[in-house]
Amino acid sequence: MPDKDRHTVPQRILGWHRTTKRLFVAALDAGMGLFAMWLAFTLRLDTLHWPEGNQWIAYVLAPALAFPILMNLGLYRAIFRYTGMQAMVTTGKAVAIYGAVLLLILLMGKWEGIPRSVGILQPVLLLLLVGASRALGWLWLAGRPRAATHRLLIYGAGVAGAQTAAGLASARSYQLLAFADDDASKVGRSINGVRVYAPSTLAATIQRLGITDVLLALPSVPRQRRQQIIESLRSLPVRIRTLPGLTDLASGKVTVTDFQDLDIEDLLGRPTVEPDLPRMQQHIAGKVVMVTGAGGSIGSELCRQLAQLGAAELLLVDHSEFALYSIHHELQTLVQQGVVACRLTPLLASVNHLQRMADLCRTHRPASIYHAAAYKHVPMVEANAGEGILNNVFGTLHMVQLAMQHGVQDFVLVSTDKAVRPTNVMGASKRVAELVLQAMAHASQLPLPLPFTTNREEVQITSALDTSPTQPTHAWRSPTRFSMVRFGNVLGSSGSVIPLFRQQIAHGGPITVTHPEVTRYFMTIAEAAQLVLQAGAMAEGGDVFVLDMGEPIRIRELAERMVTLAGLTVRDAEHPSGDIAITFTGLRPGEKLYEELLIGDNPLPTPHPRILRAQEERFDWPTLHHLLGQLHAAAQANDLDRIRPLLQTLVPGYQPDMGGQPT
Repeated sequence: MPDKDRHTVPQRILGWHRTTKRLFVAALDAGMGLFAMWLAFTLRLDTLHWPEGNQWIAYVLAPALAFPILMNLGLYRAIFRYTGMQAMVTTGKAVAIYGAVLLLILLMGKWEGIPRSVGILQPVLLLLLVGASRALGWLWLAGRPRAATHRLLIYGAGVAGAQTAAGLASARSYQLLAFADDDASKVGRSINGVRVYAPSTLAATIQRLGITDVLLALPSVPRQRRQQIIESLRSLPVRIRTLPGLTDLASGKVTVTDFQDLDIEDLLGRPTVEPDLPRMQQHIAGKVVMVTGAGGSIGSELCRQLAQLGAAELLLVDHSEFALYSIHHELQTLVQQGVVACRLTPLLASVNHLQRMADLCRTHRPASIYHAAAYKHVPMVEANAGEGILNNVFGTLHMVQLAMQHGVQDFVLVSTDKAVRPTNVMGASKRVAELVLQAMAHASQLPLPLPFTTNREEVQITSALDTSPTQPTHAWRSPTRFSMVRFGNVLGSSGSVIPLFRQQIAHGGPITVTHPEVTRYFMTIAEAAQLVLQAGAMAEGGDVFVLDMGEPIRIRELAERMVTLAGLTVRDAEHPSGDIAITFTGLRPGEKLYEELLIGDNPLPTPHPRILRAQEERFDWPTLHHLLGQLHAAAQANDLDRIRPLLQTLVPGYQPDMGGQPT
């Protein structure tokens, strides 16, 4: 038969009406039942058989009993091309019930000419025929087997590995060739015919079997051991994948065969920082909490964790309608599923709109504010310095003012390592925001209300910002505990290099890195949010918290690591036949080769072993207030020639990029 015709016949059968297909299968089973009865008589009588006399009763009983039993157990509702182990088990149960009924009738009837053993032989033969027909139908209708494009080794021969192997039965792009496991008792044994190897033999096994992909099926292994396994595989020419998260599996978003690239935590190369959950929960549970910038990378993760820690109400503040909708919809789904229990209030607002934010604070009375609303992309803020300062500095000042006026207990500012000896406007603006909190936390006389606004329709704003002896003051200390959290680059956040590098690898490269020697501190989004919440729970007033993130990571090495973990090789002068090239584009405006976390020296410990409290210089409020007035006027005019010297005065370590290569 021509190859084309061989493919069209199954397609024609699949195009039949469902009732037609069911009748066809039922007729096929009836025919096999009659054939099984003839074969049973032939084997029992040891001669070619033709029914006569009472023997016709057995031939009538076979389809009359089999059809209703098989139909009631759902065999004719199954789809042949998706037949699996469960369908075969159901077939076995149905035939067993049929056989028991047939044997009972034959024993009771005692018809002459019908051997009682036929009641045993015929069901066994029928089971073999029906099972074979289902298997052949599956092979024929599903099409001819295709060559697997991925030769797979599963690292982890436990429950997760075995379930994944079972799920791969219908995933024809993967050919499972081996398991590996740390448990010596499993080495040398097999799972569904696939052998389990020792980790020490992985290199030889991968080379001998031509493995292209390694799947980590290790849901309960400690993170440190997981990192060791990944490092041991890095030098091998395989792509390393991992199973989906348990949450995604449970929600039905993915299946066990939807393999994923390694987690962000795996690329970090160090153990993640564990939070002090009891302290955080005690600080959050039952409170009304506001998160500004709630739709951003850090803000949205803050909202997720605050909901899980038992906040009574979450005030989600963001000026982006889409971002606010996304996080509100996600959390609302969790509330409806009963995963979390808190009121969710989405609030479209900008922190630069002082009156709007004042109304929100007066109406909802938050106990804590986590201020994550900021412009954070260095080149973008460098090109829009005035807007960056108005948002990052004076948006923060607005929220600080409102926190004091409305009795907010805790105010935590999300800051950045770029605030330390910055070379860009973004970093400098974040350092000024820190100075605002530090000054407020230590001031004893504060002007009330603070006359700052970024509404451009305000008149005589410059004179209103000047400190004068006649300005109203009130001798009091703020009821709000202010703290700042400073951390490095967040892996997986918007603008992070990880999503960019993954996209570039998927397209065959090249990977773009700004400079061969550029280094950064990295942390996960979850770590960043936990640090912010941890800081709020430990704050005493005016604290600057930093996370001990180990050694900074060279961006070039991170790119190379991602290439090798994808089973590819880096193409360079020494390896011209490699898969992915890395190109260097030069430092962007305002960008440094390296970042720092501390301005001063000798940081102090905190109750958390991986969180430190920085000791840094600050301005007194009157001095800072006067400088802020000038900065505000310059920012509104977007006068970069005035902004830069003011930032240098406010942030002594600020060395602006004047158009050449940043340092």
